[in-house]
Amino acid sequence: MDRTEAEAVAPLSHPGEAARGSAVHGDPVISMRGAALAYGDRVLWCDLDLDVRPGEFLAVLGPNGSGKTSLLRVLLGRQQLTAGSLTVLGRAPRRGSSHIGYVPQTKSLPADTMLRARDLVQLGMDGHRWGLSLAPRASRRRVDDILASVGATPYADVPVGRLSGGEQQRVRIAQALATDPRILLCDEPLLSLDLQHQRTVTTLVDRRRSSADTAVVFVTHEINPVLGLVDRVLYLAQGGFRIGPPDEVMTSSSLSQLYGTQVDVVRVRGRIVVVGAPDDATVHNHGNGPDGGGRS
Repeated sequence: MDRTEAEAVAPLSHPGEAARGSAVHGDPVISMRGAALAYGDRVLWCDLDLDVRPGEFLAVLGPNGSGKTSLLRVLLGRQQLTAGSLTVLGRAPRRGSSHIGYVPQTKSLPADTMLRARDLVQLGMDGHRWGLSLAPRASRRRVDDILASVGATPYADVPVGRLSGGEQQRVRIAQALATDPRILLCDEPLLSLDLQHQRTVTTLVDRRRSSADTAVVFVTHEINPVLGLVDRVLYLAQGGFRIGPPDEVMTSSSLSQLYGTQVDVVRVRGRIVVVGAPDDATVHNHGNGPDGGGRS
């Protein structure tokens, strides 16, 4: 099978994809112009123009060290661009915005962590401001509603250290949704999760996007679990990037040009496998292994 035939095995479009695209509308909630990020002489990416609109699902892909997590840090106001401009919800990004929900990289909490699931969600509601909740009963009802929305009610009062990885990730999503955010930033939320829990997490995130018109920026090593949900892909590698619909970005010609060497993209039974990407040999073959500890 030659490369052209391999790419034609399974088209990337999915039923309902056009309908998802039509839901992306309104003024951008994230807008970058000429954006660049570098560490000393090492340029992660530059000249990035990007608009993310309400209801859009943007997947951010690339090898370790390409600047995926750093991009989220910039959007969160925790890191400055090296060059260019950025607005988030029409203003410069700032720490602690209640309009942005953040799901950090999956990390199992110690077994002796005694904070309950409901305590973490409460922190998501109150952690950005000083003082105690003025309406504790209403606050508790809000926490209960959020936990119910992600299916975490059965373990609302269980210490999070005793929860499984998938259960902990449900609670992290609940915490990120606690302030009813307009933007949801997810940093490798599928790492170390089995396929069933990966589906659960992606379903919860997409449900929020579709029900509340929340923009989603979803950093991942593994495109396949979100392939049917994504509007666009931002692929970062070797100081450059490609951005567009998956059909345009996830091709042999596009990634070969980005990496400056031959890269093969094979589509088999609705899945994507990237072969030959430097320092990225297993990036799209599986999503259950560890990150490797490098800056992403």
